[in-house]
Amino acid sequence: MTDTHCHLDYLETDELEAALYAARDFRAILTIGTDPVKNRKALEIAEKTPNVWAAVGLHPTEAERLSPELQADLGELAQHPKVRAIGESGLDFYWKPETRSAQYRALDFQAQLARSQGLPLILHVRSAKGSDAAESELAEWLLLHRPPRFVLHAYGGNLRLLEVGLELGGYVSFAGPLTYKGNDALRAAAQEVPLDRLLVETDSPFLPPEPHRGQRNHPALVRHTLERLAAVRDIPAKMLEQTTDENAQRLFGF
Repeated sequence: MTDTHCHLDYLETDELEAALYAARDFRAILTIGTDPVKNRKALEIAEKTPNVWAAVGLHPTEAERLSPELQADLGELAQHPKVRAIGESGLDFYWKPETRSAQYRALDFQAQLARSQGLPLILHVRSAKGSDAAESELAEWLLLHRPPRFVLHAYGGNLRLLEVGLELGGYVSFAGPLTYKGNDALRAAAQEVPLDRLLVETDSPFLPPEPHRGQRNHPALVRHTLERLAAVRDIPAKMLEQTTDENAQRLFGF
């Protein structure tokens, strides 16, 4: 089993220990940094835990912090052997629509860094309520920049973004919302993704799957998402587990 996206640095010490123990048999866990402090915390956890790896980056809600010093810092961290991706980067018009220009600058830099280091780029996208502007703009950005390796993290169902992502060879990762009762459209979209592009994640401690909504998420709960995805695709869960493990290995080189 593999959790391709979580934020272990958000967990308290006892909570982290319990989460890592519950996922001790996982092939791999990728913990994601989102700012200079969290990047180092993610890397510290990865260094101490054999089946944990790290991504380093600047979340779009932190994009205004980009500076020459931070660019140099990310460039240095990206060379660490435990770092297997850049990001999460992308566009977030839900929390910080006013920083759109800064988000594009941070996204462009991280895409260049990922390309130069031969690492995949992890993409986050969130629009304001009732809008799909961020998804539409990210789709156009992808067509313009064509990153060689990327994943649409916690894919939310926008069909244009899915179409472009698949056209360019991207991977699509599903999180807890796939299990939510009202998300039939998301489950329908999940049927359109080729098996060799599918990934699963928790985004823990956020987005807990059914039946754990309202609780803190952790990597071991990714199995609920995988089982629901297997049911959606009408294939055995064990077969999908092997497939998503292989996909994660191919993308991130765990």
